[in-house]
Amino acid sequence: MKTILITGGAGFIGSHVVRRFVKKYPDYKIVNLDNLTYAGNLANLRDIENEPNYEFVKADITAGELMKALFKKYRFDGVIHLAAESHVDRSISSPMEFIYANILGTVNLLNAARVIWEDYTDKRFYHISTDEVYGSLGATGFFYEDTAYDPRSPYSASKASSDHLVRAYNHTYGLPTVISNCSNNYGPFQFPEKLIPLAIHNIKNNKLVPVYGKGENIRDWLYVEDHANAIDLIYHEGKIAETYNIGGHNEWKNIDLIQLLCEIMDRKLKRSAGTSANLITYVKDRAGHDLRYAIDSAKIQRELAWKPSLQFAEGLEKTVEWYLANEEWMKNVTTGDYQKYYDKQYTKR
Repeated sequence: MKTILITGGAGFIGSHVVRRFVKKYPDYKIVNLDNLTYAGNLANLRDIENEPNYEFVKADITAGELMKALFKKYRFDGVIHLAAESHVDRSISSPMEFIYANILGTVNLLNAARVIWEDYTDKRFYHISTDEVYGSLGATGFFYEDTAYDPRSPYSASKASSDHLVRAYNHTYGLPTVISNCSNNYGPFQFPEKLIPLAIHNIKNNKLVPVYGKGENIRDWLYVEDHANAIDLIYHEGKIAETYNIGGHNEWKNIDLIQLLCEIMDRKLKRSAGTSANLITYVKDRAGHDLRYAIDSAKIQRELAWKPSLQFAEGLEKTVEWYLANEEWMKNVTTGDYQKYYDKQYTKR
């Protein structure tokens, strides 16, 4: 039985990856390591928490000696590293949290693997990153695996740093690593500080829906289960020391996305057309806001036969249906400091 460590497995993307591996690979032991900060939620995994091949460990990846102790105890065969601070707004107001978690945390895991894995045979350290490390695109063009890094926020800079360290450990120590950089994810279980679940929550509760600047920033959207599928393929079939870009081929301006979401919400909530759109409010643009992200996924499609299964309109419809059907989950995660922070930031016209 192989033992796989998945870090950040109680978070949004991580919980989908954990669920997929637990269900698809009953001969693997899946250890989910998460510090359960505000965006980590074990309720995301309630359906598999009693499976015999699943175990949860609460721990902080910034604790280096603890990471080594866990590697000694469980003798991990592989690591899928998703644990990270990931919200750009929070990185602007609290950059040091991102430095510690995303850089120091990644180095601690790399060191634990380097020291404890005496033999690298059949071992793999898979680091999940973001397209934001590449910076900002103009009206045309795409990010490729060999696009030069140009991070613009403390978040993207911390992820770029961790990417460089992963590659350095491969080149310097021979650690068997692989990296993927993905576009914006959306879908069930996403913490509602992100654009889509925040807008769904606010529309449902007749609160203002904040849109930065004029809403002209463009993002490529990837359904989270398509991303989990790609992670599965890269972990098992990706080449060591390679990078794979994962994109949904769904480019949308933020304002166009929100308007489509408003139309879906009016229909689902049986409101008059245009009701939800009246909640849209334009707020001061984010500092250093990147104009456009767009991923070229040709490599993973060509080498691993992966492709996204959903177009954005279909995935958004499924996402809205999930949030409306899981009111208790949303209620539980939108209490406390989160709600105070966002009410203060975004509910002023």
